[in-house]
Amino acid sequence: MKQNEARNLTMMMDLYELTMANGYFNDQDKDVKVAFDVFYRRNPDDGGFAIFAGLEQIVEYIENLHFGEEDIAYLQSLHIFTEDFLNYLKDFEFKGDVYAFKEGTVMYPNEPIMTIVAPLIDAQLVETAILAQINHQSLIATKTRRIVKAANGRAVSDFGARRAHNNDAAVYGARAAYIGGAVGTATVLAGQMFDIPVSGTMAHSWVMYYKDEFEAFKHYAENYPDGTVLLVDTYDVIKSGIPNAIRVAKEVLEPMGKRLKGIRIDSGDLAYLSKKIRKMLDKAELQDCKIIVSNSLDERTITSIMDQGGQVDSFGVGERLITAKSDPVFGAVYKIAAVMENGVFVPRIKISENIEKITNPGLKDVYRIYDESGHAVADLITRADEEPDMSVPYRYVDPEKPWKNRYFTGCRAVKLQHPVIQGGKLVTKLDSLDEIKKRVKEQLGSEIWEEEQRFENPHRHYLDMSPEYYEMKMSLLHDSRE
Repeated sequence: MKQNEARNLTMMMDLYELTMANGYFNDQDKDVKVAFDVFYRRNPDDGGFAIFAGLEQIVEYIENLHFGEEDIAYLQSLHIFTEDFLNYLKDFEFKGDVYAFKEGTVMYPNEPIMTIVAPLIDAQLVETAILAQINHQSLIATKTRRIVKAANGRAVSDFGARRAHNNDAAVYGARAAYIGGAVGTATVLAGQMFDIPVSGTMAHSWVMYYKDEFEAFKHYAENYPDGTVLLVDTYDVIKSGIPNAIRVAKEVLEPMGKRLKGIRIDSGDLAYLSKKIRKMLDKAELQDCKIIVSNSLDERTITSIMDQGGQVDSFGVGERLITAKSDPVFGAVYKIAAVMENGVFVPRIKISENIEKITNPGLKDVYRIYDESGHAVADLITRADEEPDMSVPYRYVDPEKPWKNRYFTGCRAVKLQHPVIQGGKLVTKLDSLDEIKKRVKEQLGSEIWEEEQRFENPHRHYLDMSPEYYEMKMSLLHDSRE
């Protein structure tokens, strides 16, 4: 099931994209080719990296981009667009090229994770939809990865739908969480759309509906004997919940040849309670019964629980995952990098008093540089017509210390951007969600330094430049001085 099978999201754009497009059309500039880069300026939560997510939905949007009769009628009602422009939109199809990192690639600030090379209007109209997908899904995937790291091998599930900002945020947030390492979701629509494993047991209302806790547990076990997980904190975890869960295990499940699969606690001191519960379950010969905890969890609270010796097998993480509560803005931007003049792309650069807002101009490639052990030591920006030769020591420029002579020795370079759409048509097979998830795990398991993955003061991944690219950027800056 794709996002646009039931609705047309073409009008998911800022008004200024349409006003600019109308102006370009009227000035007869609509067919000028341009290049726009998508990049972001800092990692969420001051972390060491981020995870690229949302590419599949961007492709779906572009493939389905068209203005229907209702769209045209609405735009006419605004009385700001020419009739010729609106007639042009009636037959509009995206005709450009899209180059992007593979979804699930670990990424870093200020490098072009996606480049759109297209006629001016085409490139302008897709800005908002592209940023909306990347900003949301990359944020949630990155946050989830932090939570998964804190869980240290224990399962993390997405429980966030009811606290998400809306229905789409819940569904696509579940997709992003799965990419980031969650084992599944409680959101049924996400399971249906993306084949993500779904899980769920009961709410407190189930327990409160019956006259007593044991009866509630008994009815649940009889309905779901192969997957009985009991919520034990409705009344009193230690005095009531766990004793009743053990009683159900012995009196209801074991006579059926079944085992109590797990218990869940959703309140209280989770570290303390999990340790007490583990002892009670083990004493009752329920060593295989899993302890699942939830309740306002994130990487900080999970780390604290584990540091205190918490006996937890699985974490259900809701609001702080699905909203990325600690840092809820990703901040990817969409900036013009080059304009074709007389058949040649001429670089454009944005100047700012804030150094971090000066853009990297021109058509470019970005490479990941690996040392002999397979670790990613830096990323490298080059001009699009360059190919770094790593068979000899390769001189590069650190843009923060350009006066130093530095070389990559014994390294290999892997280009990160790949063609996704050309001439408006998909030209590559998109990876499955499990392939994307695996890519994240493999990179963080063997390629990305552990020092970049720590929560406090992570090592900064270097973004270097080829000498040719650096000189081109400096030349543009010099020429732009007043």
